[in-house]
Amino acid sequence: MMMKGFLFLAVLTIGQLQSQSIDSSAVVNAPKLDSIPVNLNVQKIEKKWLNELYKNSLYDTLSKAVSNQSYEAIYYPELPTDTLKKRLAILDAKTPFNIEYNPSLESVIKSYLKNRKRSTETLISRSHYYFPMFEAVLDKYNLPLEIKYLAVVESALKPCAKSRVGATGLWQFMFATGKQYGLEVSSYVDERCDPLRATNAAAKYLESLYKIFGDWDLALAAYNSGPGNVTKAIRRSGGYQNYWNIRSFLPSETAGYLPAFLATMYLFEYADAHGFKVDKNQFPIISTDTIHVKQMISLDHVAELTDTKIERLQFLNPSYKLDIIPVLKDKTYTLRLPLTKIGDFVQNEQDIYAFSKAEYEAREKPLPQFFEIDSKIRYKVKSGDFLGKIARNFKVRVSQIKKWNGLRSNDLKIGQRLTIYSRNPTAHRFSKTTKSVSKSKPNKSTYLVKAGDSLWSISNKLSGVSIQNLKEWNDIWDSYLKPGMTLIISN
Repeated sequence: MMMKGFLFLAVLTIGQLQSQSIDSSAVVNAPKLDSIPVNLNVQKIEKKWLNELYKNSLYDTLSKAVSNQSYEAIYYPELPTDTLKKRLAILDAKTPFNIEYNPSLESVIKSYLKNRKRSTETLISRSHYYFPMFEAVLDKYNLPLEIKYLAVVESALKPCAKSRVGATGLWQFMFATGKQYGLEVSSYVDERCDPLRATNAAAKYLESLYKIFGDWDLALAAYNSGPGNVTKAIRRSGGYQNYWNIRSFLPSETAGYLPAFLATMYLFEYADAHGFKVDKNQFPIISTDTIHVKQMISLDHVAELTDTKIERLQFLNPSYKLDIIPVLKDKTYTLRLPLTKIGDFVQNEQDIYAFSKAEYEAREKPLPQFFEIDSKIRYKVKSGDFLGKIARNFKVRVSQIKKWNGLRSNDLKIGQRLTIYSRNPTAHRFSKTTKSVSKSKPNKSTYLVKAGDSLWSISNKLSGVSIQNLKEWNDIWDSYLKPGMTLIISN
């Protein structure tokens, strides 16, 4: 949104923000990923996770609607005015926000019910992911729990949402205000996209605004447009300090901001009464924990060496802009992993760092030393493409595509051209035909995959065989192994 002053994921505890270390007390008793019903399509789920991070369509739609809010009477007989008044009175008694009935608020609520049912169902689905975390932070700062609905209005619960003026993240911090409240923004990291850190910063900011105005309605208005605009509106109104009395003196978006917030609160609180259908399995909750990172490492490497989908790691670590976790003096960065993968990482941590270091050193050499000139491909982005999908198709890494094309984020546009040095140049119809280079084939043996095997464990069993060797020899890319598979092993 426009907020001038100023991300999944699992349900998390706030102590992790301060400790930022492996802590069994920080792990929530959420169901493990393995407990998700097998009939759920994992690829579709991971696509939705990516959509959460990088697609802004719903956010853009809601942002425009708030700025151009109409207050004309809406015909919606399913919600009689008397029923609405009773429900608003109940909400008013439960919260410090002023939720008294007025025709403008009725218009906004009925407009949302009539025109936004599907988008509201999507937002409620997302809220199952984020609201428990928001509530824990708000409770820590002794703030009204209903403030969680503010993130719906601000960002449509998009951890990497970005407004036209540069406000970013679930709570839409501007660069300067994010810095003021301790959120780092650099070439590698944007902590405005980190759900935990950004929520703590938002709570501190809202706490300071409430101390200024002593009214939560005005504090929310100040969060959107800045305390200066609210103070001016109070003066221009003749000294009134009720939001509804100063609304006409506020910027247009802020004028529609509190009605949007209150209408959102009503829709969420009375979703069942209005028959909203919510798929609670749309974004399965998983247990997660964090690890202090001791050396620079990319999410690509972690994905490969822990057999975790890159999309899942991107979703759990949205603040790393280039999918790279840096290491700086006097600064701690963490990697968030599914709990089922923590043991794998800790047990093989030094080997993972060594692998990552070797990969980075190799990439510093000129490209021709690694790629035949004919393997250079110009790829045209299509509808439905995302970097993870393209990387798997051409058997390269997301971070490599970013480096080759100077990309600072994972955003892609349909029709955009990407330069790719492919290990699989015939994988796509846009790929360039290459001359095959005949190689003498070494002697081969086979390995029968057993239950519990992974590419990592198999490579450790076989002297001189790497994970990448296994992938190339067997034309596999996603690290998925099934017991009974036969792998080719070159001697």
